[in-house]
Amino acid sequence: MIITLTRRFARLRDRIRSAGDRGSLSPFYAVMALGIIMIMGLMVDGGGALNATNRATGLAQEAARAAGQQLNVPAAVQGTEITVDPDAAVAAAQDYLAAQNVTGNVSITDGGQRLEVTVHDTYTTFFAQFVGRSTISVSGTAHARLHTQAGG
Repeated sequence: MIITLTRRFARLRDRIRSAGDRGSLSPFYAVMALGIIMIMGLMVDGGGALNATNRATGLAQEAARAAGQQLNVPAAVQGTEITVDPDAAVAAAQDYLAAQNVTGNVSITDGGQRLEVTVHDTYTTFFAQFVGRSTISVSGTAHARLHTQAGG
């Protein structure tokens, strides 16, 4: 019985060694597998970076809304102008961004009627870290403008 199994393995080994196909498709499959993994990496990390950018833009919009609610009350009550209190608006936007664990810049222009918030964040990659890119920097910007209604 052992001799029979040994002979069968020997014949199988000889047949494999003498075959004309000596693994010529193996390099092709290796290259294709590497290409598929690279495409998957681009899809996963590219989509993740896009989502992180959208999140940064959403946070910038919310911070701009928070800043836009900090009106200069004395001027608004007198009816002379509708503007934001610059210090309170910047503080409100920065507080909102700090609560969301992101950093950003807040600027107020047009005499306190236009706000711009830019959020800076990072996306931690899954596949790109294997080629030395562990994070991708993303940013989002939002603008807010105070409007008054005609006729009070």
